[in-house]
Amino acid sequence: MSDAAAPASIRLLPPAGTDLSQPCVVRDVIDRVGDRWSLLVLGYLAESSLRFNAMHRKIGDISKQVLSRTLRRLEEDGFISRTVHDSNPPQVEYSLTEMGISFLKPMKAVLDWADAHHDAITQSRDLFARRSRS
Repeated sequence: MSDAAAPASIRLLPPAGTDLSQPCVVRDVIDRVGDRWSLLVLGYLAESSLRFNAMHRKIGDISKQVLSRTLRRLEEDGFISRTVHDSNPPQVEYSLTEMGISFLKPMKAVLDWADAHHDAITQSRDLFARRSRS
């Protein structure tokens, strides 16, 4: 394992002089899309538009309240749209917006990285746990 720094061409921190007492724009977005359910919801909507109950069935182990809150937040942030169809009872369908579609490529990069490094992360956690117990 290396403690090397990232190449200088990869800028990760705000520029010098940034007022750090103000809310962090990046952290605000990452907190939303990095929660427990948002990536999964966006992944399903990348395949097709879905009604609430269809989404709930696909995910399975999410409560209706949490799914509703997740969908509402993704809609609030502009990642998805909510369309109410005039029927009895009314049917609501969720779809990705242009911004939601534009997020799929970076989302896929993060998911691919996580998949490629999951075993190493698990091994690091196990090693850490063993060292912590001794």
